Amino acid sequence: MVLLRGGRVLDPGTGVDRVADVLVRDGKVAAVGPSLPAPGGVPVVDVTGLVVGPGFVDLHSHVHSIAGHRLQGLDGVTTALDLEAGLTPIGRAYARAAWEGRPLNYGFSASWGAARAQVLMGLEPDADFRSGLHLLGDPRWQRSSSPAELAAWVAVLEREIGAGALGVGVLLGYAPDTDPAEYLAVAAMAARANAPIYTHVRELVESNPDTPVDGSFEVVRAAVETGASMHHCHVNSTSRRHVDRVLGLLEKTRAEGSRVTVEAYPYGAGSTGIGAFFLAPERLAAWDITPGDIMMVETGERVADVGRLRQLRETDPGALCVVSFVDEENPADAAMLHRALAFPDSIVASDAMPVLWPDGTHERREWPLPPKGRTHPRTAGTFAKSLRLMVRETGTWSWLEAFRRCSWLPARVLDPIAPGAVAKGHLGVGADADIVVLDPERITDTATYLDPVRPSVGVRHLLVAGTFVVRDGDVQVDALPGRPLRGEPA
Repeated sequence: MVLLRGGRVLDPGTGVDRVADVLVRDGKVAAVGPSLPAPGGVPVVDVTGLVVGPGFVDLHSHVHSIAGHRLQGLDGVTTALDLEAGLTPIGRAYARAAWEGRPLNYGFSASWGAARAQVLMGLEPDADFRSGLHLLGDPRWQRSSSPAELAAWVAVLEREIGAGALGVGVLLGYAPDTDPAEYLAVAAMAARANAPIYTHVRELVESNPDTPVDGSFEVVRAAVETGASMHHCHVNSTSRRHVDRVLGLLEKTRAEGSRVTVEAYPYGAGSTGIGAFFLAPERLAAWDITPGDIMMVETGERVADVGRLRQLRETDPGALCVVSFVDEENPADAAMLHRALAFPDSIVASDAMPVLWPDGTHERREWPLPPKGRTHPRTAGTFAKSLRLMVRETGTWSWLEAFRRCSWLPARVLDPIAPGAVAKGHLGVGADADIVVLDPERITDTATYLDPVRPSVGVRHLLVAGTFVVRDGDVQVDALPGRPLRGEPA
């Protein structure tokens, strides 16, 4: 048990914004109110002047390590879910996380790419994100399917949903020439199971006039035609300078009653495997980028030219890279990123990437982290940067609205598939005690592209299931209270 005394309590579930106490008991919020009595022997933590709210729910995190979870915890995240790519087989993914232990809550969707590779290539999935990265540049799983093949891999996904997956993660942007009918088949199956679809869309018509269907329109069409709950991943990076057109399309569809949600992050660069379809030299012009806009994560190498890009793609297609798609220093581009975050009901999601070390390891349990770790700065800084930009610097969001975007709305995306989500994203009595306590005057990101593992500052305390993962600004190195969030299909 613990009593958080005298903080500014924000509950986006009820719209409450007031000074109050929060009593935590047995991993749950037991009471919220002014001047609560402290039960005998219960620690009392003075949080006067600090903001107390439900921990952030990150729908788009590819972090599967204790080190990465700690970085995200210092960014205010209490639940980190890999839903855009997903992992298959889902049972192995959950078992591995439970065996290793996690500071934060965790969960996974079923991997569309892995299911296709299993049927189209005979490649048995291993529930390892790094294996998925290496698969990105392999054309054998990117083709359209025969009717029998389609039925086979859709059945794999359906079984994964039955086994606890939080929906289906679809990387259409990495296989953008596939038959659009296949996507509708997946959406129809998901609609029957009441399972969300999380999509990295295929190319927009502005980037590729020959695309089988405009990527964002495809998401909208699937929602309308099948009734499935569709989630549009990182609208900023897939839409780039066409984001206003895409957001207008999503707004119209939502107004007409379809279940479409959208996420964004506050960076002008993305991250992926160098072998991705859209990083082929002949595709760069459509993205309005050059090889020099690509930096290799592990080495920091800036790709010099097309020849070097081809070499990197051939030798190690799964190698992580950072790709600049707009210029954050350009006022017009910065305003565009701002509009994606400011869009009504836009959810903050990080697309956090694995942390790599010079010795080739992917996991570090010591803290503080050793120097020279490599990742994308969004792993450490997405939520703090969003709060800095949207609340402190521009006043676009109130603090209550910020928690609605970072906690309440993402948890509600999961309501159709995961009964356990109902206890997340708010601070009502009975809610999970996943709580962030932050300094509203200091919260900010510090990670940069050159030094991407610098933790955010301003998170004073972070509780997961009632256990301190961060206390007085310090990571609690023995704390591994993360619990699984699993799906229960209709």
